[in-house]
Amino acid sequence: MTSLIHLLKIDLKKLTSYRTFWIVCGLYFITLAFSTASGMEFLKWLARTFKNFGSELNINRIPLYHFPDVWLNLIYFSGLLKIVLAIMTVISITNEYTYRTLRQNVIDGLSRWEFLLSKILTNVGLSLLSVLMVSVIAFVTGLIYSPELNWRYVFSDMEFLVAYFLEIFAFLSYALMLGVFVQRSGLTIILLLLSHMLEAIVRENVDNYVPQIIPFFPMESISNLVPMPYQRYAFQEIRDYLTFGSIAIALGWTFLFNYFSYAKLKRADI
Repeated sequence: MTSLIHLLKIDLKKLTSYRTFWIVCGLYFITLAFSTASGMEFLKWLARTFKNFGSELNINRIPLYHFPDVWLNLIYFSGLLKIVLAIMTVISITNEYTYRTLRQNVIDGLSRWEFLLSKILTNVGLSLLSVLMVSVIAFVTGLIYSPELNWRYVFSDMEFLVAYFLEIFAFLSYALMLGVFVQRSGLTIILLLLSHMLEAIVRENVDNYVPQIIPFFPMESISNLVPMPYQRYAFQEIRDYLTFGSIAIALGWTFLFNYFSYAKLKRADI
């Protein structure tokens, strides 16, 4: 069997030849860096606005970038941008059908499973790169803005990086599955963008009858990995720990997304 590194190199070689890959990935990582790191500037602007109206806003009492809050705050916000990476995954797989490179890879001796595995490995790489970038941004901004450094708090809540990796990888696996089934980039991206809304409509119709199944919905299970942290600044309780159930459900859907992709590829006439 072809080595994992070789499979990853095969897919990256194809991806890096697309100008769209560089544009989308550049847009994602630049947006990720600037949007996550600009929250303190927004708070400073807010404080100046309050001051102009004769009020005082002590931004140090909103520990957006203080350890340990910075980890969960930036991880949650960064997760909202995963749709950009998912669009890149869609373009990657649908181009394989458009330009017949999937067929050429199989003719050249790559099995269908190895082809899919190359895509899965690329998704793993993009997810790890996202985790690394968020880790660096959170750590640096925490060091800059935390009023005092207590190393016990610096590394607290870092376990949510695991949940963030799974959130990104699960959603990219979902995007890959949609691309394998639909095979048209435009329609696949539309379905991807509408996924949360379509699931929300279904949730509303079952909420009054079997609400206990809602956490098992695919988009809901992915979103449940990292809870929204900002309510704590309105003195509301939040879940600031990982749960085995949320991880198990998301892992189950991730496996199914990739399995369905393989099942489709295995039967498809390429």
